[in-house]
Amino acid sequence: MNTSDVNIADNFFGMIRNLSAETRLDLISRITESLKEPAQKKDYQDSWKSLFGAFESEQSAEEIINDLRDSRRTSRKIEDL
Repeated sequence: MNTSDVNIADNFFGMIRNLSAETRLDLISRITESLKEPAQKKDYQDSWKSLFGAFESEQSAEEIINDLRDSRRTSRKIEDL
């Protein structure tokens, strides 16, 4: 166990130390059950591919540009001197 793992474990124990025995036993059983579940590996190699692709819309490019320009608002107030 490296230092950061020890610190995390110490912090976690500090949080649960004052809980009732029943609550701590329930927490132990939940952690035990979660360790029995098979680990799910995510495929991180292809996850970045979901970030790319063409934008699809019913509007034309000109309509989108006009909508963007029309939605612009300025909150700049010029004070009189």
